Amino acid sequence: MLSITRHTSLNDINIPFGIVEVHYPEPNQWCQADFRSLVQQELTDCRQRFATYERKAVFGENPYVRFFKRFRKTYPVLLQFESIILKGQPFPEQNLIAEVPFLMELTTHVLSGAHDADQLCGTVELYLAAEKEPFIGLHERELHTYPGDFCARDESGIIFSQIAGTDARTAARPDSCHVFYPIFGTPDLPRTVIDDAVNVLSGYIQILAPEAQIESAFV
Repeated sequence: MLSITRHTSLNDINIPFGIVEVHYPEPNQWCQADFRSLVQQELTDCRQRFATYERKAVFGENPYVRFFKRFRKTYPVLLQFESIILKGQPFPEQNLIAEVPFLMELTTHVLSGAHDADQLCGTVELYLAAEKEPFIGLHERELHTYPGDFCARDESGIIFSQIAGTDARTAARPDSCHVFYPIFGTPDLPRTVIDDAVNVLSGYIQILAPEAQIESAFV
């Protein structure tokens, strides 16, 4: 299991955090057709369940929405949900490794991510950012953390900001075989929310790759 610690900056704040660590088999052992069928079924179920969707009713009390609002940001899962479930935009199919947590976000509204664990350098440390710290994000975008942002770093630098997203160095790629999925919480969120999301994510992984080795932990 990956080595993950919590910095003292998190001592006085309860932000639950889960991880799912996966060793995937070779892609020729994946059940891509089964996963594609799962995606379509889950999207259909969501559209039926939220046929009378109103943003305030579904996301008005969502703790992630409130957390992101503190940083003057819109919760990205809310935007993804409305784009795909309501507006019918296509589900992204460029990277199966990253599609698994994306599907989980749509169905649970819990925030996740995907990292190539083999690109990590040493121990991962979770911490609360005290200032804006620059890092290179996906698509080589220049990003930064925010004061009060829940973040993680390894010996080579920042690997994620809950607000700004994943770094470029450790972001999971289509050929990543050792993957680390963070499951983010918000201050005082019940642990059961994270546990349920871990179970959903693990179930999706088992559909995609029945031979995958899956471990999970609560940090």
